[in-house]
Amino acid sequence: MKTRKSFCFHITLIASYMLILASSCTQEKNNPSQNNTEITETSSTTLVATPDFNADSAYQYIAKQISFGPRVPNTASHVQCADYLARQMKKYGATVIEQDFTATAYDGTVLRAKNIISSYNLAANKRILLAAHWDTRPFSDEDPKAPQKKFDGANDGASGVAVLMEIARCINASNMKPVVGIDMIFFDVEDYGMPNVQDSYCLGSQYWGKNKHTPQYSAYYGILLDMVGAKGAVFSKEYQSMMVAPSIVNLVWSKAAMLGYDKYFINQTVSSITDDHVYVTRYTNIPMIDIIEYHPNKGFGSYWHTQADNLQVIDKATLKAVGQTLLQVIYSEK
Repeated sequence: MKTRKSFCFHITLIASYMLILASSCTQEKNNPSQNNTEITETSSTTLVATPDFNADSAYQYIAKQISFGPRVPNTASHVQCADYLARQMKKYGATVIEQDFTATAYDGTVLRAKNIISSYNLAANKRILLAAHWDTRPFSDEDPKAPQKKFDGANDGASGVAVLMEIARCINASNMKPVVGIDMIFFDVEDYGMPNVQDSYCLGSQYWGKNKHTPQYSAYYGILLDMVGAKGAVFSKEYQSMMVAPSIVNLVWSKAAMLGYDKYFINQTVSSITDDHVYVTRYTNIPMIDIIEYHPNKGFGSYWHTQADNLQVIDKATLKAVGQTLLQVIYSEK
């Protein structure tokens, strides 16, 4: 969910997060997802050897997703892209679960949807969750000239998926493997909502949070990617992420700085944004953060929810910064 109301603090949502934090504290001894201190102390101060993230490859994954057309639920392009994503992740050695479900949109439309879950190192008890949404908004309502027209969603949707696909390719192709288990989820129906209609966005993560692919599934933490490929992108520390998982935010941002990507990952906290990470934490207690383009003064990119969200806004250098940082984070975990 990336709407204008996300530009300000939400007292109700903040209060609900305080309740989540209080609840989490009582479950800390039994829930490994709350063990953040260990992560910071053991993995945030040094760099480790990792595979090389190929930004050209990630860019091609964006182009391929776009080639199917807008990935709006109940369309042929949506079905074709889902088949492609599942097929590619299997090709890259993942155990893949396709979670089919129906969701009712804000306007009553019944949507045929699919979350795609790809897992590595299933035997590992310690697991890290990585996620992005793969659908596109059904209309470019921020475009003054074409507010009802579908759009490519090159950055808003495809970029996060592409970064995770390239990480999957890297893991599969390299002799170096993460010690921890990795689960990647491509959430559906993130962007088929309406501003000011409560919980109308992020329907895929809401469904998964209530119906996990493995009932007892948990992770030490999660990282959500959203709009991570645009030219000149800035990733601030999102407020809700800092509320529920400050050590994970600081871990990611410190790794980025050590890699020389601090011009992308800036040390500034911005207001809360309701996105898939909110529902993952709400329904599973997994502390999840959001890496999302949001400038403290400019907000979301000018392309956001317009016809301009196409390949022209994508910068391989931004994809590299995000992807290499994530590889550093997951390969640092023990």
